[in-house]
Amino acid sequence: MSTTLTDGEKQTLLRIAREAIEHAARGGKPPLSDPSSLTPVLLEKGASFVTLTIDGRLRGCIGALEAYQPLAEDVREHAVSAAMEDPRFPPVSESELSDIRIEISRLTAPKELEYSTSDDLLRKLRPHIDGVILKHGQRRATFLPQVWEKIPDPVEFLEQLCYKMGERGNLWRNARLQVYTYQVEEFQEAR
Repeated sequence: MSTTLTDGEKQTLLRIAREAIEHAARGGKPPLSDPSSLTPVLLEKGASFVTLTIDGRLRGCIGALEAYQPLAEDVREHAVSAAMEDPRFPPVSESELSDIRIEISRLTAPKELEYSTSDDLLRKLRPHIDGVILKHGQRRATFLPQVWEKIPDPVEFLEQLCYKMGERGNLWRNARLQVYTYQVEEFQEAR
Protein backbone atom coordinates (compact mmCIF):
# COMPACT_ATOMS: atom_id res chain seq x y z
CA MET A 1 0.00 0.00 0.00
CA SER A 2 1.60 3.20 -1.10
CA THR A 3 -1.06 5.47 0.40
CA THR A 4 -3.93 5.23 2.81
CA LEU A 5 -7.42 5.47 1.41
CA THR A 6 -9.35 8.70 1.65
CA ASP A 7 -12.73 8.71 3.39
CA GLY A 8 -14.33 9.03 -0.05
CA GLU A 9 -12.47 5.98 -1.37
CA LYS A 10 -13.50 3.95 1.69
CA GLN A 11 -17.13 4.94 1.17
CA THR A 12 -16.88 4.01 -2.53
CA LEU A 13 -15.55 0.54 -1.66
CA LEU A 14 -18.25 0.02 0.97
CA ARG A 15 -20.90 1.05 -1.57
CA ILE A 16 -19.44 -1.34 -4.19
CA ALA A 17 -19.50 -4.18 -1.64
CA ARG A 18 -23.05 -3.40 -0.49
CA GLU A 19 -24.41 -3.22 -4.06
CA ALA A 20 -22.66 -6.46 -5.01
CA ILE A 21 -24.07 -8.33 -2.01
CA GLU A 22 -27.59 -7.01 -2.60
CA HIS A 23 -27.54 -8.01 -6.28
CA ALA A 24 -26.17 -11.48 -5.46
CA ALA A 25 -28.73 -12.11 -2.68
CA ARG A 26 -31.52 -11.18 -5.10
CA GLY A 27 -30.17 -13.56 -7.73
CA GLY A 28 -28.68 -10.92 -9.99
CA LYS A 29 -25.22 -10.33 -11.32
CA PRO A 30 -23.31 -7.65 -9.40
CA PRO A 31 -22.57 -4.58 -11.52
CA LEU A 32 -19.04 -3.72 -12.57
CA SER A 33 -17.79 -0.30 -11.56
CA ASP A 34 -17.26 2.33 -14.23
CA PRO A 35 -13.46 2.82 -14.21
CA SER A 36 -13.88 6.52 -15.00
CA SER A 37 -15.70 6.96 -11.67
CA LEU A 38 -12.84 5.44 -9.64
CA THR A 39 -9.69 7.06 -8.30
CA PRO A 40 -6.25 5.80 -9.40
CA VAL A 41 -5.78 4.07 -6.00
CA LEU A 42 -8.99 2.06 -6.49
CA LEU A 43 -7.80 1.04 -9.95
CA GLU A 44 -4.38 -0.15 -8.68
CA LYS A 45 -3.94 -3.84 -7.92
CA GLY A 46 -4.96 -4.49 -4.34
CA ALA A 47 -5.71 -7.38 -2.00
CA SER A 48 -8.69 -7.30 0.31
CA PHE A 49 -10.84 -9.33 2.67
CA VAL A 50 -14.53 -8.63 3.05
CA THR A 51 -16.05 -9.64 6.38
CA LEU A 52 -19.80 -9.78 6.98
CA THR A 53 -21.33 -9.77 10.45
CA ILE A 54 -24.82 -9.78 11.91
CA ASP A 55 -25.10 -8.46 15.47
CA GLY A 56 -21.32 -8.81 15.85
CA ARG A 57 -21.30 -12.48 14.81
CA LEU A 58 -19.39 -13.62 11.75
CA ARG A 59 -21.64 -14.25 8.72
CA GLY A 60 -18.95 -14.63 6.05
CA CYS A 61 -15.36 -13.68 5.29
CA ILE A 62 -13.50 -14.19 2.02
CA GLY A 63 -10.47 -12.47 0.56
CA ALA A 64 -7.12 -12.65 -1.15
CA LEU A 65 -3.66 -12.46 0.39
CA GLU A 66 -1.96 -11.12 -2.71
CA ALA A 67 -2.98 -8.41 -5.14
CA TYR A 68 -3.91 -9.66 -8.62
CA GLN A 69 -6.66 -7.29 -9.79
CA PRO A 70 -7.80 -3.68 -9.23
CA LEU A 71 -8.76 -3.03 -5.60
CA ALA A 72 -12.35 -2.02 -6.47
CA GLU A 73 -12.87 -5.28 -8.39
CA ASP A 74 -11.20 -7.28 -5.62
CA VAL A 75 -13.64 -5.86 -3.06
CA ARG A 76 -16.65 -6.50 -5.34
CA GLU A 77 -15.60 -10.11 -6.00
CA HIS A 78 -14.88 -10.90 -2.35
CA ALA A 79 -18.08 -9.24 -1.13
CA VAL A 80 -20.08 -11.63 -3.33
CA SER A 81 -17.96 -14.60 -2.26
CA ALA A 82 -18.29 -13.74 1.45
CA ALA A 83 -22.08 -13.51 1.05
CA MET A 84 -22.69 -16.47 -1.21
CA GLU A 85 -19.70 -18.87 -1.11
CA ASP A 86 -18.20 -18.99 2.40
CA PRO A 87 -18.42 -22.76 3.07
CA ARG A 88 -19.08 -22.18 6.78
CA PHE A 89 -22.45 -20.52 6.10
CA PRO A 90 -25.47 -20.79 3.82
CA PRO A 91 -25.75 -18.05 1.18
CA VAL A 92 -26.99 -14.70 2.48
CA SER A 93 -30.73 -14.34 1.96
CA GLU A 94 -32.52 -11.21 0.88
CA SER A 95 -34.18 -11.02 4.32
CA GLU A 96 -30.73 -10.69 5.98
CA LEU A 97 -29.52 -7.74 3.91
CA SER A 98 -30.64 -5.01 6.31
CA ASP A 99 -28.89 -6.76 9.23
CA ILE A 100 -25.54 -7.36 7.51
CA ARG A 101 -22.64 -5.09 8.39
CA ILE A 102 -19.70 -4.93 5.98
CA GLU A 103 -16.06 -4.59 6.99
CA ILE A 104 -13.26 -4.28 4.43
CA SER A 105 -9.59 -4.98 5.10
CA ARG A 106 -7.06 -3.76 2.56
CA LEU A 107 -3.86 -5.79 2.92
CA THR A 108 -0.21 -4.95 2.54
CA ALA A 109 1.93 -7.49 0.69
CA PRO A 110 2.82 -10.41 3.02
CA LYS A 111 6.46 -10.59 4.16
CA GLU A 112 8.19 -13.72 5.38
CA LEU A 113 8.95 -13.67 9.10
CA GLU A 114 12.34 -15.20 9.80
CA TYR A 115 12.56 -17.03 13.12
CA SER A 116 14.83 -19.66 14.68
CA THR A 117 12.69 -21.39 17.34
CA SER A 118 9.06 -21.46 18.44
CA ASP A 119 9.95 -19.09 21.31
CA ASP A 120 11.63 -16.75 18.82
CA LEU A 121 8.45 -16.84 16.73
CA LEU A 122 6.39 -15.83 19.78
CA ARG A 123 8.78 -12.92 20.46
CA LYS A 124 8.55 -11.67 16.87
CA LEU A 125 4.76 -11.71 16.55
CA ARG A 126 3.13 -8.30 16.91
CA PRO A 127 -0.37 -8.82 18.37
CA HIS A 128 -3.04 -6.38 17.16
CA ILE A 129 -0.70 -5.18 14.37
CA ASP A 130 0.10 -8.15 12.15
CA GLY A 131 -2.10 -10.55 10.29
CA VAL A 132 -0.40 -13.94 10.20
CA ILE A 133 -0.19 -16.60 7.48
CA LEU A 134 1.04 -20.09 8.37
CA LYS A 135 2.09 -22.40 5.57
CA HIS A 136 3.01 -26.08 5.87
CA GLY A 137 3.40 -28.04 2.65
CA GLN A 138 0.33 -27.35 0.52
CA ARG A 139 -1.76 -26.10 3.45
CA ARG A 140 -2.03 -22.53 4.58
CA ALA A 141 -4.29 -20.42 6.74
CA THR A 142 -4.48 -16.82 7.85
CA PHE A 143 -5.95 -14.69 10.58
CA LEU A 144 -6.46 -10.98 9.96
CA PRO A 145 -5.02 -8.65 12.63
CA GLN A 146 -8.57 -8.12 13.94
CA VAL A 147 -8.58 -11.75 15.19
CA TRP A 148 -6.17 -10.69 17.95
CA GLU A 149 -9.19 -8.98 19.58
CA LYS A 150 -10.83 -12.40 20.07
CA ILE A 151 -7.61 -14.42 20.59
CA PRO A 152 -5.10 -12.08 22.31
CA ASP A 153 -2.77 -14.83 23.56
CA PRO A 154 -0.05 -15.54 20.94
CA VAL A 155 0.17 -19.24 21.84
CA GLU A 156 -3.57 -19.74 21.44
CA PHE A 157 -3.54 -17.57 18.30
CA LEU A 158 -0.98 -19.87 16.65
CA GLU A 159 -2.75 -23.02 17.85
CA GLN A 160 -6.08 -21.85 16.43
CA LEU A 161 -4.38 -20.90 13.17
CA CYS A 162 -2.89 -24.41 12.95
CA TYR A 163 -6.37 -25.89 13.52
CA LYS A 164 -7.75 -23.62 10.80
CA MET A 165 -5.04 -24.99 8.50
CA GLY A 166 -6.28 -28.52 9.26
CA GLU A 167 -3.30 -29.46 11.41
CA ARG A 168 -2.61 -30.23 15.08
CA GLY A 169 -2.64 -27.17 17.31
CA ASN A 170 0.96 -27.65 18.44
CA LEU A 171 2.35 -28.01 14.91
CA TRP A 172 3.93 -24.53 15.11
CA ARG A 173 6.05 -25.76 18.04
CA ASN A 174 7.14 -29.05 16.45
CA ALA A 175 7.61 -28.28 12.75
CA ARG A 176 9.33 -25.61 10.71
CA LEU A 177 6.50 -23.57 9.18
CA GLN A 178 6.68 -20.73 6.75
CA VAL A 179 5.29 -17.69 8.54
CA TYR A 180 4.28 -14.47 6.81
CA THR A 181 2.91 -11.26 8.28
CA TYR A 182 0.97 -8.37 6.80
CA GLN A 183 -0.95 -5.34 7.99
CA VAL A 184 -4.37 -4.06 7.05
CA GLU A 185 -6.21 -0.82 6.59
CA GLU A 186 -9.62 -1.74 8.01
CA PHE A 187 -12.90 0.16 7.78
CA GLN A 188 -16.59 -0.66 8.05
CA GLU A 189 -20.08 0.56 7.51
CA ALA A 190 -21.47 2.87 10.17
CA ARG A 191 -23.80 1.19 12.62
